[in-house]
Parts: sequence; structure tokens; C-alpha cells
Amino acid sequence: MNGLRIAFDSDIYVTGSNASLLSGEMATYLTGRYVEIKMLPSTFKEFLHFKKLKNTDPARHLSEYLEYGGFPSVVLQTNSQLKRDVLSGIYNSILLRDVAGRATIKNTEVLERIALYLLSNTGQLISINKIANTLRSSGLKVSNNTIENYLELLHNAFLFYKVPRFDIRGKKYLRGQGKYYVVDLGFIRSQLQQKNINRGSKIENLVYLELLSRGYEVFVSKYNDKEIDFVAQKDTDVKYIQVTDHIPENSTRESDNFLHLPTGYQKIIITNNWDDVGNIDGIPVIHIIDFLTK
Repeated sequence: MNGLRIAFDSDIYVTGSNASLLSGEMATYLTGRYVEIKMLPSTFKEFLHFKKLKNTDPARHLSEYLEYGGFPSVVLQTNSQLKRDVLSGIYNSILLRDVAGRATIKNTEVLERIALYLLSNTGQLISINKIANTLRSSGLKVSNNTIENYLELLHNAFLFYKVPRFDIRGKKYLRGQGKYYVVDLGFIRSQLQQKNINRGSKIENLVYLELLSRGYEVFVSKYNDKEIDFVAQKDTDVKYIQVTDHIPENSTRESDNFLHLPTGYQKIIITNNWDDVGNIDGIPVIHIIDFLTK
């Protein structure tokens, strides 16, 4: 690559599907000569553009995006079974080649079970002990160190994003606690084979990916005993965000979690229910469609 760079007046693009692509010897040779650009599957807005649906009602297409995600090779398929087959192929390629193959994991059962656990618990606080207890209760013998290593491998392969938990009042990260969000929503349906998957968790995963695509650094957080779904920061722009499929009648939980937060920062509640849209105690409540397409 250095030879090409010297010999020709050109830009060189090197693609790969693992965080270790630019580690070690390769990064040493290219120090100061490369820019790393992390790519994501299509956002919902890009999905509409890709399918030439920009002039249609976007709300009609959200269910498809939640079901099958934004990989272009999946979006192009018109048959639902083909979509699921392509998604399974991508997922297995990442899991078995980029994770198991690179780490020379011969018995992949534990790795596969950990990945399924993360898919089943999107939006839930995850700890190594919780995963270990679940696996051991099903008869698998696995150490906490192995689980920790496998989680790191899944993160480095960009199959899951680990989002740390931050204590706003104490201004510190909470060790051993955080959430994992999958890189594409289609993997949830294709791997779990369930139709009634928690829609609120998928909406939360979708909001996380959207914030990531817009260049925000994202944390899950708490203030005293109140949980805040996301704190999103980009330079001096800081947003506090709550995400819900719908706000239960006569419930103020989503807005109450904002009451004692520092003033001066934007606070938003994102909902998947049009009847919720409006304002609660000065906090705007916006529909997920408006958030994704603005």
C-alpha cells in the first residue's frame, strides 16, 4: 500500500470487517497515513432512499426495517425467506470467520450461546455473572474469563456494540455494567426466530444505531436510582434521551427520570406511539419516525 501511495497520485481504500484490521504490524507501517472510517448498515433514512421510497409515508415501512434491518444485500431482496437467508449468511460469516476463526475457537457453542443471549437481552443491563449463570444453568461449563474474552471478540468484530453505563451524579463509569446493541436489527429476527420480540427493545437499539451514525458518543446512564436510556454527546452538543414503545396511561416515569438532571441540555422522549406525541412538563415527546427522518 505504501508502494502504491508513493507511485501513484491516488486514494487507497482498504476494507475489512474487524477492528484488528489496522492493529499490529499493518498500523505500524501506516502510522499517520490513514484515516479509519467506521461503517454501519443503512440508516432508516438511507433505507428509504435506497428503495426509492422517499416520497411515500415512511411510517408504512418502519416495520420492514425493524424486521430485516439495513444491509443493502438484504434490502434488495423482495422475498422474505431470501432476506432471512441472506441475514443468516452474514451473521454466520461474522460469527464463525471474524470471531471464531480469527481467535481459533474450535468449540463455538459457548460463543454462539453468548451471542444469542445478547440478542435476547437487547436494551437490558448485562453483566458477565448474569451470562455465566444462564449458561451454567443449561449445563455449559464456562469461566467468567472466557465470557469476558468472547464479549470482547464480538465487540471487536462489530457484531455488537458495548455501551458503558455512566453515573451522572458521581461522574464515573460503573464497572461491569452496560448494555449491548446489535449492529443490525435484522439479526434479532433471523437468529431468535421469534415473531413477538419486545418491540420497545428494538426501538431502543434503533435509536442507538441512529445516534452512532450521526457521530455521537453514546452512554447509558443513571442519576441516583433513575435510569436514563441514553446520554448522547458530540462536541458541546449533549442530549438526554428516553426511548419507549409507548407511554403507559397516567405514567410519568419517562419524564420523571429527567427531573433532577442538569439544566441547559436537550431532553427528549422518543416514542413509537403517535398518541404520545406532544409535550410533558416542557419535555418534547417525538415519534420515532420524526426522529429518524429529520
